[in-house]
Amino acid sequence: GIKLLSCYPSIFYPREYEFGSLSNPYDKYRDKAIETLINCLKFVKDKSLHHAGIWPGSDGYLYSLGTNYYDMWDRFEDAVAYAMDEVPGVIVAIEPKPYEPTPNNIYRTTVDGILACHDIESRLKSEINKDLLKKGYKLLGMQPEIGHIRMGFEDAPYAFSRITREGRLFHIHWNSQPLGNYDQDLNVGVVEWQQAEASLFALKMAGYNEYFGIDINPERMPVQKAIEINSVALNIMNERINSLPNEEIIEAYFDPENHRGDIE
Repeated sequence: GIKLLSCYPSIFYPREYEFGSLSNPYDKYRDKAIETLINCLKFVKDKSLHHAGIWPGSDGYLYSLGTNYYDMWDRFEDAVAYAMDEVPGVIVAIEPKPYEPTPNNIYRTTVDGILACHDIESRLKSEINKDLLKKGYKLLGMQPEIGHIRMGFEDAPYAFSRITREGRLFHIHWNSQPLGNYDQDLNVGVVEWQQAEASLFALKMAGYNEYFGIDINPERMPVQKAIEINSVALNIMNERINSLPNEEIIEAYFDPENHRGDIE
């Protein structure tokens, strides 16, 4: 079924965030973004949602020359940590994207997102949050989107596995996307069906057991029809994954000399 799983602060479209939201050099705009994020975290806590998601769509830079990268990262990460300390115990997922709408996003790749998780957690000061970290919980995680991964010329199952290895895969946004290009949010499997299937297989190997988010911009069809199409596509792929000869695949991986072409 469909479930209300998370809340996202609207800190990417308003005009005041032309030069960034949580990393904005103007305190009056940055403070407003922080307040919006705090209210988002309160909503997550009040409604017992799974997590709060942050897509820093307006945070980043235009020109490589003259950008104070350290200050940009510090402002953003301090802001997220401050908001999380105001509403302790709520987990937050970062969604990287290479570009769009800002020409160069503050967290361009999967590894950038993982580094951000570490850096933000290191700034948390709330005793509740620090105690949770000491117990081994991850308070910062990621919600990668297949489209954003492919825009950055990354391999989706590789990216997912990088995140699951860290125990930080809080959620996934499913769609499809040609390499590079603008963010198309196509239905799952419309292009690069192999990326989706390989991702499902990697997630099964990792024991991923969370919800899927369908992040699409359906063209020329009702939303309900698009949800139906995407659900059917994912179910078909999952059935194929569950029917694969796992033992033979493992054997081919560990003994490639004697299993040439078997996986293909």
